[in-house]
Amino acid sequence: MSSVTQPTIFTFEDARHVVEQHAAKLRPRGRELLDIVDASGRVLAEPIIADRDFPPFRRATRDGYALRAADLIAIPSTLEIVAEVRAGGTAAIPGIQPGQAVSIMTGAAVPDGADAVIMVEFTARTGDRVEVQRKVNAGDNIVPVGAEGNRGDEVLTPGTRLDYPEIALAAAVGRSRLVVHSRPRIVVLSTGDEVVDIDILPGPNQIRNSNSYSLAAQIVNAGGEPVLLPIAPDQPKRLRELLTEGFESDLLLIAGGVSTGQYDLVEQVLSELKAEFFFTGAQIQPGKPVVFGAVPCGPGANERSASQKYFLGLPGNPISTMVCFELFARPLVHALAGMPSRKLCFVYAKLKTEIKTKVGLKRFLPANLSGEFENSQVELVRWQGSGDLGAVARSNCYIVIPPDRERIPAGEFVPVLLR
Repeated sequence: MSSVTQPTIFTFEDARHVVEQHAAKLRPRGRELLDIVDASGRVLAEPIIADRDFPPFRRATRDGYALRAADLIAIPSTLEIVAEVRAGGTAAIPGIQPGQAVSIMTGAAVPDGADAVIMVEFTARTGDRVEVQRKVNAGDNIVPVGAEGNRGDEVLTPGTRLDYPEIALAAAVGRSRLVVHSRPRIVVLSTGDEVVDIDILPGPNQIRNSNSYSLAAQIVNAGGEPVLLPIAPDQPKRLRELLTEGFESDLLLIAGGVSTGQYDLVEQVLSELKAEFFFTGAQIQPGKPVVFGAVPCGPGANERSASQKYFLGLPGNPISTMVCFELFARPLVHALAGMPSRKLCFVYAKLKTEIKTKVGLKRFLPANLSGEFENSQVELVRWQGSGDLGAVARSNCYIVIPPDRERIPAGEFVPVLLR
């Protein structure tokens, strides 16, 4: 039997970087051809190429009049209106001569001879004459042919997650079906005799299995396909069987059993499966006992095999599980889904109420971001520790507190991890 690894506890930043380094080695496992609407939220597996210039004609960006800027020597100037052009109109677009203008709508093709569009707000029309009351320069309110992209350009690259702007761009180049990466299968294994299925009445000292379902929701949000295994009891043989089954997936997430309690067996059994532990803790709250490692290409494989299956051991307290997924599991799921690696970025908001805490750990505490428009502010949610599901349900973000701060006054801008 292999011995349990010696504890290796990293700072948050070092632990995150370790995960990112390993995520960079991961690749998606398959491809699918989907209708464009069904591809929303998936990760592109092919380049999308422009089939024509964008825009394919000189496009007006304002309602007004297309004209020659050189005709506006004096202001006001009066020009003859010789035609009207609508967006998508099929009639031939006449060119204009000196002293002429064409009434034009936003999105319409600018006629030959015109080099600017004056906004309708700066004109006064009388019959077939228009008085221009402001100068314009050549090029004003016109998007040139190909300014947004040329025929043959790669407008979307493989690895792009398809949200509504990307779907719109794919549609604009005529793609009704898209090749996307298959969703990675992410197995979730909750552990512990104190945990029961959600449709079972818990005993006096038991809790329902919320972790498997919160993780399943987070996995879907990150682009994966969750697979929930039965709850693992505190029995080494059954735990080993379930871990072995879990390693048949792309990534194994283990909820609970990774702290130092007498019956927390996960690290012991993983060691028996020849696991390599990259770290066994991070200096964060909640989530300090988080474990990250890999086994050699599934249990029983040759130790020299280059292929590995990764696992994350997440603390069993619900908020710890949720936070550790966002900090450490999400980049792994993204990589397996085909997305390129991205650094974790926080936003900043003004603190509404003073915070007092202990130093030593980087803290990710449930909070609410509120306010209106540019006047945002953030405030901690009252909570009773990392088992308080109600607190995280009432929050919409986490305030990030550096390990060296024991007091942060109201009014200071603080980093925030959005949910």
